[in-house]
Amino acid sequence: MQSQNTFAVKRHGTKVSVIIPVMNERGTLPDIIREVKKLKPANPEIIVVVNGSTDGSKEAAQSMGVKVIHFKSPLGHDVGRSVGARHATGDILLFMDGDMVIPAHELQSFIRAVRRGVDVALNRYLGKVTESQVHPVVLAKHALNVVLGRPDLHGASMTTVPHAISRKALSIIGPEHLAVPPIAHAAAILEGLRVEAVHMVNVGQLNRFRVRKPGRLGTHQLRNLIIGDHVEAIHWLTQKTDDRARYTDLWRNRNAVR
Repeated sequence: MQSQNTFAVKRHGTKVSVIIPVMNERGTLPDIIREVKKLKPANPEIIVVVNGSTDGSKEAAQSMGVKVIHFKSPLGHDVGRSVGARHATGDILLFMDGDMVIPAHELQSFIRAVRRGVDVALNRYLGKVTESQVHPVVLAKHALNVVLGRPDLHGASMTTVPHAISRKALSIIGPEHLAVPPIAHAAAILEGLRVEAVHMVNVGQLNRFRVRKPGRLGTHQLRNLIIGDHVEAIHWLTQKTDDRARYTDLWRNRNAVR
């Protein structure tokens, strides 16, 4: 009974770190931070990784009293997640983007999932899969989950924000792998962490209103980068397991062709 009470106190005292990489997001960043400050438990650690911005994003973040990590030159896509995670002190790490304002009650679902024992709490957003031509990024996410033996996740992925991870997950995955989200995703599943798609935030709808910022990758460049990341994750998996990623050869009689 005493151990249960201790666990309950620990859960109640959980600290949350929110990592927000930004590149020229002065217009949306204040609203994002205002929503994050509404999260429970109160007073989350907010880390804004300013990634080669020239529009005053750094000053906007500093004026709101959050922790700012500033780089004059662009880091590269998703590297800000890795940097923010290395500086985070929370028991739960919530990852966001600097150009999407998501209400606090939507973000709370991911924190709640980790507090109840999920190690990687994913956005349940899958992309459009009912069209005659499915987007190649969506296909890549589905393919990786199939290879990982988790077809139940469909297109849910650590590529998509928001998502949250436990401190345990960070220590096992390694913050360096967060720079390539599909590798982090593969590592979490390979290591047996509890990975679940817990809540749907329609980032596809939010993406429609994105404006191309200076220094950002174009649509086709970003698509190719994400697809390449998934290919890299499958290659990483075969290096960690075997050439068939732990799949058997079933009934093939290879001697018949020799």
